[in-house]
Amino acid sequence: MSQGARDRHPRRHQPAAQPEAGLHQAGSDIDDLDDEWGDEAGPPAQRDSLTDVPGGVRLQKVLAAAGIGSRRHCEELIGAGRVEVDGEVVRRYGARVDPQSQVIRVDGRRIPAREDLVYLALNKPAGVLTTMSDSRGRPTMADLLGDITERLFHVGRLDYDTEGLMLLMNDGELAHRLAHPRFGVPKTYLAEVSGPVPRDLGRELISGITLEDGVASADKFRVVERLGNRALVEVTLHEGRKHVVKRMLAAAGHPVNRLVRTHVGPISLGSLRPGSTRRLSVKEVGDLYAAVGM
Repeated sequence: MSQGARDRHPRRHQPAAQPEAGLHQAGSDIDDLDDEWGDEAGPPAQRDSLTDVPGGVRLQKVLAAAGIGSRRHCEELIGAGRVEVDGEVVRRYGARVDPQSQVIRVDGRRIPAREDLVYLALNKPAGVLTTMSDSRGRPTMADLLGDITERLFHVGRLDYDTEGLMLLMNDGELAHRLAHPRFGVPKTYLAEVSGPVPRDLGRELISGITLEDGVASADKFRVVERLGNRALVEVTLHEGRKHVVKRMLAAAGHPVNRLVRTHVGPISLGSLRPGSTRRLSVKEVGDLYAAVGM
């Protein structure tokens, strides 16, 4: 073929080779692969004013490490405008952020971006103290945590003989807000009480029961099961006073024989076995952030 013919028929552009499977999976240490837009801002219409943090981590890597999905999926979320950093939508795949100090949201929900943060659900059995140590040698929650060595805050308390859901974390601000009555995070309990239970017990508890330290009221109440002279009832409230569920039911004439906390805000005890722990999912942590306005 002549030179002129070759000029009229330029060689077609060959598509770039695709990366091998697994290069964009969450947790990968490969950080400096060239993204579609590299470290540039992407198409002119999609520029943002976010300043890259010197020495920061690529946004898609932070998302993947937080458990949002594979690196490729996180890039798609960024490109679709579903990711915010400090309140600003960011569409640059190569944007570098500081997960230690910046607030990152996906679809409006904050994610736990710091890799050093731990969020646990624990099913506390009866006969265990809600503390990490005891001078008298009684069982504590620390005895149930195994090789988890982080210093953890527990959200509120459960009585020595009360069972159920405890949240533990090393996120001090979130733990404080979850425990503080001002933020109104509801807690739900299953109580086995002496019966029979009258039909107006729920109305009485929601209207308010007068205790020695003031009036206490439930947010919700329902009878789960009637068992002759006993009954299983569910009480939801955002009170934080000591023994408040037991005292309310006793004051209404129905002493509690057994008490289990099943929910703290959006987190459920589920099928977690007594004495066992599990790590909260990214969605669950995001739900907790939302519950306290973080």
